[in-house]
Amino acid sequence: MELDPALPAVNQTVLVSAPGPFVLLRVSGLEALHAWLSVPGCLLYMAALVGNALLLGLVAVDKALRAPMYQLLGLLAAADLILATSTVPKALAVLWGLSGEISFGACLAQLFVAHVAFIAESSVLLAMAVDRYVAICQPLRYGALLTQRVVGIVAIAAVAHGSCVMVPPVVLLQRLPYCGQRALPHTYCEHMGVARLACGDTRPNIWYGLATTLLSPCLDLGLIGASYVLILRAVCRLPSHGARYKALGTCGAHASVIVLFYTPAFFSFLAHRFGHHTVPGHIHILLANLYVVVPPALNPVVYGVRTQQIAQRLRHLLQLFWAGAVRKVDPERVSPQE
Repeated sequence: MELDPALPAVNQTVLVSAPGPFVLLRVSGLEALHAWLSVPGCLLYMAALVGNALLLGLVAVDKALRAPMYQLLGLLAAADLILATSTVPKALAVLWGLSGEISFGACLAQLFVAHVAFIAESSVLLAMAVDRYVAICQPLRYGALLTQRVVGIVAIAAVAHGSCVMVPPVVLLQRLPYCGQRALPHTYCEHMGVARLACGDTRPNIWYGLATTLLSPCLDLGLIGASYVLILRAVCRLPSHGARYKALGTCGAHASVIVLFYTPAFFSFLAHRFGHHTVPGHIHILLANLYVVVPPALNPVVYGVRTQQIAQRLRHLLQLFWAGAVRKVDPERVSPQE
């Protein structure tokens, strides 16, 4: 973008050095459907809040869920809550026409938190794959290798990993010159979306974004795939069909979550990096919104349905809640034995 030669030099400098506030433009090309698009988004976000908060609470207070497998699931729920909450409320406000502006600082904070949560969740999924590998391939060493201390190290490492990956692009965005363009064609701030508003050289941002995607989520996914190859090889060596089915059953929920998490994220990445001129803008925006709300909403459902102990605890909790509600509404219905 070229500066207007008719503007005074001082004003042009201000335009370069003081970006924002940006204006989020919702879903371009689907203006008539914004209200309808917000309905499933809002419902999925509420499901993500309730499901992950409930799951996180169960893991935190229930002594029967203190095993590393369930503590890692608690980390996953925490990452899902942060990922959805850092993006979806602003996206809904934009779709509802309540607040389309966002300051440059708030924009950088939003993309930093969202991307750190995404990278941390990818790291937790890798740790969960290692957990399943040790449980199936080296069961006698499971208690020694995977402890609460190891889970704590995983949590710190996941956050540190995401922060280290995201500090450089935030610094690069801060150093770019911005020449007054404020319209951001998205429902929330995203690294390359913000970089395209600059009038300077964005090649470092492009190459860094590509490199970190290949060396972070892609590497995590490759290691997860390698762990599952080893798991399948160990399962095939089990003597009975029942043992094989039980071993694979413990991996079913994790495999489902992996598909839910990585599929929309990589579709969005490929569309943004390589299909910018061929994929319609509204398709890219919808994909980008899918990967921040659909996995957080469905992950608790997948684990609640496919993990027997969690399903039992949830049923017990709901029964207690229902019994308490009945006592408050109609005390006469309480059993005489009580």
